[in-house]
This record gives sequence, C-alpha cells and structure tokens, in this order.
Amino acid sequence: MIGLIQEIVSAALLIIGTLLLLLAGIGILRLPDIFLRMSAASKASSLGAGCILLAVAVSAADIAITVRAVAGVLFLFLTAPVASHMIGRAAYMIGVPLWKGMVVDELKGHYDTRRHTLRGVDRAVSSRQPRGTGPLGDAPDAGR
Repeated sequence: MIGLIQEIVSAALLIIGTLLLLLAGIGILRLPDIFLRMSAASKASSLGAGCILLAVAVSAADIAITVRAVAGVLFLFLTAPVASHMIGRAAYMIGVPLWKGMVVDELKGHYDTRRHTLRGVDRAVSSRQPRGTGPLGDAPDAGR
C-alpha cells in the first residue's frame, strides 16, 4: 500500500515537473523580450526541475539519494533567483530594449549606469525612518 502511494506521488510530481518545464520552454520561445523570457525561464523551470528532483526523492528507497535530491532542490531555489536577477540587471544596464507593450519602466531615470546604483535611494530610506533614528542613532532634539 505504501509503495503504491509512493509511486502515485512520484508520478504526479514527474507530470507536474514536466508540464512546468514545457511551460518554461514555450515561454522562452513565445515571450517578446528578454525580461519576460527570463521570468519564464527562472520561475517555471526552477519549479519544474524541483518537482522532478522531489519525485526522485519520493521514489528512492535510499536516504542518500533523497538527501541529495532535496539538497539539489534547495540549491536550485537559492541560486535561480540570484542568477535571473543578475541577467535582468545586466540586460537593463546595457540597454536591452523593453517590449513595446510595456506600460511602465520604474527604473527609467533612477538607475545610475556608471555606479550601478539607484539614484535617490538614500533619501527615500531616510524619509521612512522614525524620527530620531538617523544614521548615527541620534536622539530627537526636544529643545527645538
């Protein structure tokens, strides 16, 4: 009975993972710009590969294989977002054009390509700080 449940869960994870990887592939082929393609590639393919690795972990009778599969899923989920962020940042920095249907470019005019920082971030952060908790930890001046 446990073996049957194990096989059903493993098969379901394999099917879900395969469909997610197919969706990622279609997204890479069909989406109009690098930013949307990167989104499809990073999210759907990470989830698809994660489901397939979890299917291996469920179907394996060996604890060593299960630990390796779970470690692979953790590694994938930790590195894929960072990699996609770096690809997107590099593409934006070198001026890859956005899709013509894109409505808003929130970074336009705020990204300093020489220093690779956002302009005006320190003003926005300091305006959100509670009174008297400045960068040096100074207390509010009650006499003013």
